[in-house]
Amino acid sequence: MRDLQVGLIGLGVVGTGTFEVLRRNQDEIRRRAGRGIAVRMVSRRDVAKAREIVGDAAEVVADPMTVATHPEIDIVVELIGGVERARELVLAAIGAGKHVVTANKALLAVHGTEIFEAARAKGVVVAFEAAVAGGIPIIKALREGLTANRIEWLAGIINGTTNFILSEMRSKGLDFGSVLAEAQRLGYAEADPTFDIEGVDAAHKATIMSAIAFGVPVQFSRCHVEGISSLQAADIRYAEQLGYRIKLLGVTRRRQHGIELRVHPTLIPATRLIANVEGAMNAVVVHGDAVGTTLYYGKGAGAEPTASAVIADLVDVTRLHTADPDHRVPHLAFQPGAMADTPILPMSEVVTSFYLRLVVADQAGVLARITGILAEHDISIDAVLQRESGEGERQTDLIILTHDTVEGRMDAALAQMQALPTVLAPIVKLRKEELK
Repeated sequence: MRDLQVGLIGLGVVGTGTFEVLRRNQDEIRRRAGRGIAVRMVSRRDVAKAREIVGDAAEVVADPMTVATHPEIDIVVELIGGVERARELVLAAIGAGKHVVTANKALLAVHGTEIFEAARAKGVVVAFEAAVAGGIPIIKALREGLTANRIEWLAGIINGTTNFILSEMRSKGLDFGSVLAEAQRLGYAEADPTFDIEGVDAAHKATIMSAIAFGVPVQFSRCHVEGISSLQAADIRYAEQLGYRIKLLGVTRRRQHGIELRVHPTLIPATRLIANVEGAMNAVVVHGDAVGTTLYYGKGAGAEPTASAVIADLVDVTRLHTADPDHRVPHLAFQPGAMADTPILPMSEVVTSFYLRLVVADQAGVLARITGILAEHDISIDAVLQRESGEGERQTDLIILTHDTVEGRMDAALAQMQALPTVLAPIVKLRKEELK
């Protein structure tokens, strides 16, 4: 049986890692896949650099469309990133009857519905394990391993850059700007880290996982996104004193009238395993009705961890190459005709608990007035902490943890509190998840 021929679009860090791991482990991969997987062609703008990497093992071209439509290519691996050019190449490959493997979470979060429908119509597979959490097989777990379960919620640390920054801020007591500069120096953060620190990268991944968990279309535009760039060292310190750690968390949860889909800094009890995921590591917690809570942990980025997921997809596609398309695992776990139109809830309808920090005048009656406003809005208090603000003797930091409430109700209470003359600065509001 002939080797399946792979076309590799993009020979950067992940593309090079994929090529090297395929070459190094080809015998083991053949034993698992049942036939060989050979890189037939690669594309990279810098053709000379690509030839240095692949030598005579594959043909090198500058134009990626040549790879996407080449008649001898069976599987196209898209690793260039971005959205519009990648969409054009992936749809061209599908149109030419080729299976596709991609690590492109932005592409799938924005255009996934269109791409999966095109693949289904053409009878080919689009595999994307590497698009979420690098080397952690979370897509396969959600699509196959947990298929007996009604997934209730999942929550993930799914961006290594932000987790590294938050870990350093907590352990060293440094501010955001200082740690970001260090992360850039060490290579954990890009020169332009906007997609990471503003939560966009995590939101792409959360959107994909939500679609698979609940059988809904990918809806990145409906995801609520907040990053960590405005997070202050004081709040990380206060959270620690209250027994919590702050992580940038992607959360999606089934509710009676819809699905929550959100990414934001979140307080998590320090006793939870996921709260102790440090550095650039990733972790995802999934709660199903039958299995209970499961945790998936590992490297979320890097050449060979991501290559591990890309090649796992290549092996899966190789096994399914001649299978009846109707008997393959659906792209989003649920049969296309059984996808739900469950709405994504607006943030005003999300139910969670909160951390509030108020800088208030140090005078009698202030705490009573603030707690009275919360009571008026039917918001119960879990804990209160009062500390000197460091800005003078006439003001103090007031930290409040609440029990679960509807976000819209909390926002109304905050507006009323912010208007008080004794509240001296913008109120800090962070969400809190117990993840029980």
